Amino acid sequence: MKTIRYEAADGIGWLILNRPDRMNAMTNAMVRETYECLRQIADDGGVRVLILTGEGRGFCPGADLKHFAAGEEDERSSIEAFNVPLLLHTMPQVTIAGINGPCAGAGLGWAAACDLRYAADTAAFNSAFLNVASAGDMAGPWTLTRLLGAAKARELYFLPDKFTAQDAMNMGLVTDVFDFETFREGLGTVAQRLAAASPHALRIMKQNFLDAERMELDTYLELESRRHLEVMAHDDAREAFLAFVEKRPPRFGG
Repeated sequence: MKTIRYEAADGIGWLILNRPDRMNAMTNAMVRETYECLRQIADDGGVRVLILTGEGRGFCPGADLKHFAAGEEDERSSIEAFNVPLLLHTMPQVTIAGINGPCAGAGLGWAAACDLRYAADTAAFNSAFLNVASAGDMAGPWTLTRLLGAAKARELYFLPDKFTAQDAMNMGLVTDVFDFETFREGLGTVAQRLAAASPHALRIMKQNFLDAERMELDTYLELESRRHLEVMAHDDAREAFLAFVEKRPPRFGG
């Protein structure tokens, strides 16, 4: 992989956008490599949490306009590879966007598709598409409407002004803002907390949220109730109860 890097340990995967000389701006190759990497991670039962972040001082400011304007397309884009937001949103792992710097355009779409978002205090945001005569890609209208509400999502897209990490937290787009110097450590702490949870319950919980997006309440409640009974009969639940009584951390089997 030439445009991204992937690391995994202790149930946590780090997918790092790796074009720091261009602030990790997106090319067709990056889209394809990210898509292919996410497909493999989704099938890896040993990874419970995935962090998407950028190398250096940038997250992803969207498409590399200089790259495309100069006619340097590294490869043709494919419709299939545009499913990166779909994978980030639906893969079994809990996905976290670690927004360590500029996050705009398609990069904002990728961040919004994750389950959780954390920003460094140096991060800056912008939908940016209308500024370059584009209607947008990477599912931002779908994800941001659900995260922020229809009116706010439209405002961010139709009036593409920059906003800060603090603005992003105030509107509910990011959960917390960390100092840039301790950003990766802060992300790791969040990921470790999630990775320490029951892997079985964690995956079922994510699937519950995905099903709740598309089902009526009565249908969803019936499915959730069946899953709840199954989860409570699982070895992880018994271990969690015993650990609580014995006042010790649980030891889940994975």
